[in-house]
Amino acid sequence: MPEQSNPFADLTKLIEHFKVPGIDLSAMVESGRKDMEALIEANKAAFQGVQALALKQQEMLTEAMHKIEDYAKHAGAGSTSAKQAETAREAYHRVLADMKELAQIVRNSQAQAMTQMTDRAIEHLRELKRIIQPK
Repeated sequence: MPEQSNPFADLTKLIEHFKVPGIDLSAMVESGRKDMEALIEANKAAFQGVQALALKQQEMLTEAMHKIEDYAKHAGAGSTSAKQAETAREAYHRVLADMKELAQIVRNSQAQAMTQMTDRAIEHLRELKRIIQPK
């Protein structure tokens, strides 16, 4: 596997040649690198949420198809309107539960990504404060 290059390494070397009084340019580059890492982690969390959502939707569809198949097999064999109403009620409650679960998956994914970005933003502000302070 080829070794991954660090795009910030070359920039850091270039910046080291320039000195700006009171500003640590290398620390600024390092801060930018950390920002990118935080963004990558937030995107990973969002992607994992999308994967979990797709998997749950697939499970829901498979379960629904099995229930439809079972219902079709038994519908003609002495099915009463009470039994049909009960089946419809069960299906309705299952759909509500599934929708609630899907919403929770999305909320969890968004919360995780937002937490990562917020934590990095706070850390970034602290770094900038240290970088820009006069020496």
